[in-house]
Amino acid sequence: MTATNPIHALLAEKGVLLADGATGTNLFAMGLPAGEAPELLNETAPETIASLHQNFVDAGADIILTNSFGGTRHRLKLHHAQERVHELNKRAAEIARSVADKAGRKVIVAGSVGPTGELLVPLGALTYDDAVDAFAEQIEGLKAGGAEVAWIETMSAPDEIRAAAEAAIRVGLPYTYTGSFDTAGRTMMGLLPKDIHAVADGLSQAPLGVGANCGVGASDILASLLDMTEAKPEATVIVKGNCGIPEFRGSEIHYSGTPELMSDYVRLAVDAGAKIVGGCCGTSFAHLTAMRKALDAHTKAERPTVATIIERIGPMRNKMASAGEAGEGRRERRRSRA
Repeated sequence: MTATNPIHALLAEKGVLLADGATGTNLFAMGLPAGEAPELLNETAPETIASLHQNFVDAGADIILTNSFGGTRHRLKLHHAQERVHELNKRAAEIARSVADKAGRKVIVAGSVGPTGELLVPLGALTYDDAVDAFAEQIEGLKAGGAEVAWIETMSAPDEIRAAAEAAIRVGLPYTYTGSFDTAGRTMMGLLPKDIHAVADGLSQAPLGVGANCGVGASDILASLLDMTEAKPEATVIVKGNCGIPEFRGSEIHYSGTPELMSDYVRLAVDAGAKIVGGCCGTSFAHLTAMRKALDAHTKAERPTVATIIERIGPMRNKMASAGEAGEGRRERRRSRA
């Protein structure tokens, strides 16, 4: 257990925490050109990033994520910024820290750590040790800027999650991690939701929380949540789902989720055992405001079934999830006949 545990301290006070919403979607709405690295805005337009965080704090977020998702040297090299890892990540954390510190209540600054975009050996050229070094370089910058937690997110490969976790431990920052279960109910590299807890087994420090983010829609991530909380009910489980289903309208992506849908997603997530709930792609400040109101007004109710989730949130998109839906329906029918 890490010496500093800001998440559990705030959980003890509030019971369930609200994480923030989308970074990329909202930055595009605020003028980020397509193809530009959001991390560069930490230096070129810090007021825009501060506004992003402030809007989420005003909406009621307990946790805000730094603008550093693509902050490893491997992602920044696509924008010829691989030599600026430390300064860009440090600045990302400093901006978020400045907003959190004037909130008038406790707001946790979590340093966003996304995948490198490289495949690890034997599928690719990136060695495990090099991955640890790259994540440590990023996390050093985040820690220097005031991040309290390394928030490892949108991961697919268990080895890459573990490398990022090991890097956080090396740097001396507590960590969480979430996978993206977007491929037939698994991550792209085959990890099942129920197996997310074991990824960091044997490391010298355990995560402060594990879970799921992004994926293909709110119904699917709630089904993954059921598997994660069933596998380890006592765990601090994170769910940060997309705002409905992405749809192309011309050349632009729009998300189908309304504030009402995301409010119901929050209620179902709490009922399913999540301790940290937030939004991912498409989740605006208005969505998060509605989610805060729903969380504050909700009393934990009966654990939902997959059938209940589909009825309230809409159909699932994962093929394996559809099979699970059918199986759940059969079990429901058997129970009703018993």
